[in-house]
Amino acid sequence: MMKRLYTIFLLLTVTVGISQAQTLTLDSCRALAIANNKELLISGEKINAAHYQHKAAVTNYLPKLNAEAGYLHNQKEMSLLSNSQKATLSGLGTNTGATLQQVGTAIATKYPEMAPLISSLGTALAPSLVSDLNGLGTSIIDAFKTDTRNIYTGALTLTQPLYMGGKIKAYDNITKYAEELAQQQHNTGMQDVIMNVDQAYWQVISLVNKKKLAEGYLQLLNKLDHDINRMIDNGFATKADGLSVRVKVNEAEMTLTKVEDGLSLSKMLLCQICGLNITSQIQLADENIDNLPVVPSEAQFNMQTAYDNRPELKSLELATKIYDEKIKVTRADYMPQLSLIGNYLVTNPSLYNGFQKKFKGMWNVGVVFRVPIWNWGEGSSKINQAKSEANITRYQLSDAREKIELQVNQSAYKVNEAVKRYTMAKKNMEKADENLRYANVGFKEGVIPASNVLEAHTAWLQARSEKIDAEVDIKLTNIYLQKSLGTLK
Repeated sequence: MMKRLYTIFLLLTVTVGISQAQTLTLDSCRALAIANNKELLISGEKINAAHYQHKAAVTNYLPKLNAEAGYLHNQKEMSLLSNSQKATLSGLGTNTGATLQQVGTAIATKYPEMAPLISSLGTALAPSLVSDLNGLGTSIIDAFKTDTRNIYTGALTLTQPLYMGGKIKAYDNITKYAEELAQQQHNTGMQDVIMNVDQAYWQVISLVNKKKLAEGYLQLLNKLDHDINRMIDNGFATKADGLSVRVKVNEAEMTLTKVEDGLSLSKMLLCQICGLNITSQIQLADENIDNLPVVPSEAQFNMQTAYDNRPELKSLELATKIYDEKIKVTRADYMPQLSLIGNYLVTNPSLYNGFQKKFKGMWNVGVVFRVPIWNWGEGSSKINQAKSEANITRYQLSDAREKIELQVNQSAYKVNEAVKRYTMAKKNMEKADENLRYANVGFKEGVIPASNVLEAHTAWLQARSEKIDAEVDIKLTNIYLQKSLGTLK
């Protein structure tokens, strides 16, 4: 968090500085590049995505509650009674009355003396009995109506995994490693951006110093051209000497033009890396330093530092762990699984007190146990595939460690080589300065020809240019060594 706040503060400071003085330091260029680099912005969002994916994976340990609702319209209603049974029940009174009438007639025929009594009873009871029994039959038919043409259902389901073969824990680890992997990939991209910024920055500084050198060299040649022309006028030099100097003046002007063009393009590149408009007029804080502050020292390193800090190695180590967990996930699909299930179901029509046009429900609880029995070797094949993928990442990790060891040693050799080149360049510079001083003095005294003076100027220019290159080379080789060790920040 503090690093982010520092970056934001530095970025705000840089923005104000750009709007006012257009002067950038190396740190401000880094901050601008980190803040504006699209690849870093993308990798930052990948970190966020992996973080939320891990949070989602943790929820698999917890019970899940789901709600469902449904509606179904049926063309026909389900009936528990047949049409003949409905007809019988609806005519229950009529059929019963007819039966009683037949019984009464039979009794009256056998016992004539009872005919008046049976007739009076039939007259008194038959109408009401038929009506009541018909109504009873109709009510029974109505009671058996299901009214299932419109069905409404609802359910609340609670599911708690008890044992899933280790899949939940493995998936939790995978997402945790994936979040760390996204962070390491972001760190890799950040180191690449920092290295690109430093390369472009010191390239600009190198060309700025070479521009000063070219301007100084051109000024010396112009002065020499003026002096040689005076000597030609006085008969102390030939026109050939003057032409030789003029050729060198033209070469120096062309060199200055090339350096100025290269400097403009280098500043454009730096602006592009920093996320600025390439036409922005910028000035670097180290442009006014004549001699770059370098501390030449031989490279010292510990390979364990690279093993501990290189984000590429950390990424491959995390990838290996992820693939090991994928083996567990694959194996879990073919292991017993146990879950606790709880439901609350509600329907309309409800069936808990006959068929009622009401919403009523009940709860239930149980366990679900799943055991794979036979899959024709599919599980074994998939597990072996996951193991092979894990072995691939292990081989990649071993290969990367070997290549990084070689890269670190190469970077160390380049640092030592740059230190030697810088030491030699300083000595050559001292000799070139002394040689040029003697040549100028001898030329003024008339004891050294113009060709020797031009050679001294050329040697001085080359020595000065090599010294600038050596100073920048020390800066860059140290950056490459830090990058190879994973300590570039």
